[in-house]
Amino acid sequence: MKVTVIGTGYVGLVTGACLSEMGNHVVCLDVDPAKIKILNEGGIPIHEPGLLDVVRRNVAAGRLEFTTDIERSVAHGTIQFIAVGTPPDEDGSADLQYVTAAARNIGRTMTDFKVIVDKSTVPVGTGDKVRAAVADELARRGLAEMEFAVCSNPEFLKEGAAVADFMRPDRVVVGAEDERAILLMRALYQPFVRNRDRLLIMDVKSAEFTKYAANAMLATRISFMNELSRLAEKVGADIELVRVGIGSDPRIGTHFLYAGAGYGGSCFPKDVKALAMTSAEMGIPSKMLKAVEEVNEEQKLVLVNKVVAQYGEDLSGKTFAVWGLAFKPNTDDMREAPSRVIIGELLKRGAKVQAYDPVAAAEAQRVMQGWDGLSYAEGQKQALEGADALLIVTEWKEFRTPDFEAIRDSLTDKVVFDGRNLYEPELIRSFGLAYHSIGRS
Repeated sequence: MKVTVIGTGYVGLVTGACLSEMGNHVVCLDVDPAKIKILNEGGIPIHEPGLLDVVRRNVAAGRLEFTTDIERSVAHGTIQFIAVGTPPDEDGSADLQYVTAAARNIGRTMTDFKVIVDKSTVPVGTGDKVRAAVADELARRGLAEMEFAVCSNPEFLKEGAAVADFMRPDRVVVGAEDERAILLMRALYQPFVRNRDRLLIMDVKSAEFTKYAANAMLATRISFMNELSRLAEKVGADIELVRVGIGSDPRIGTHFLYAGAGYGGSCFPKDVKALAMTSAEMGIPSKMLKAVEEVNEEQKLVLVNKVVAQYGEDLSGKTFAVWGLAFKPNTDDMREAPSRVIIGELLKRGAKVQAYDPVAAAEAQRVMQGWDGLSYAEGQKQALEGADALLIVTEWKEFRTPDFEAIRDSLTDKVVFDGRNLYEPELIRSFGLAYHSIGRS
């Protein structure tokens, strides 16, 4: 099948690459010439395990192309995926200007039937806005009778495992009412669900709602456990044991029950805000979503509060090693990363920070450019050199079984603040290290 993907960000690039892997001829469009240049030169603008190999393999096979030519890209695909950014607006609602611009470009240049698919995370009702934008452009051209369909196909990809998630989905949600569009979408996704039909067909608004509801639920689980972790410390319980205890209940399950330094990234913070805004607009203010957001913002300060409890508010003369900058492992995404809040608070109190991340250092330097007192190390051990204490912010695998003796010998104060509960307290203390974690008294 011929497919066009508009946007070569995280979602668009993974979608285009994986669809081409199944034999489709995919053209990816982006208005950013720099991104297209990187892609056409054999690179990718994001870090995602396994993605580069898929891109290069399908480019070499002629099934995957990248362009800035809008007219060519619209002419190419019967199915047009809109996978552009929907950043939060000033009031927290999703900014749809890039979605509607893409829709207008399709309506401005299409010459035959198109299935226009919202892949971007968009509020309920966006399908109607896309349909109106396309229809308006067709009417301007005197082609008001030209047929097209609008679908919703939200993504459920985890950064760091996006290729595997796309190739072996646990579900594929398609919101569509047009029979021809449903037939084409079934055909497109059939190779991905051959072993078990995981394709869920519903109306467009329900599909749009499903994406926000899923992310809000996962964010809620995280904030719930983070709030409980504070109580666990006060009453003398161990939140890690509590996690295992409640997670063994099949009605609850084990996923997204880890207490830590708060969630971040491009999805949860933005989507919780956007769903709360939609709820408020409908006259049903969501107390729960507001609480989820407030708990998360407070949780980003928990590690800082532990540092202050140890050293006092004035951290002048102190140097902290920080392991982990990305909001989660296996990505270089720094959007809403807890590390940004934690480092900012340490610097504000006069400390110096020596940070290390296996992948996200370059992106971190871009988003935290000019932060006085912040330097970047090339490895774990270099970050420890001359530091008083260590803060662990992102749970990269290489941090799970470090050389504890080297940590002890490097740190002046021999103190570890673990924001991800990576270690057993008794083990790390046996190496002569003071250990402060989350939700474990």
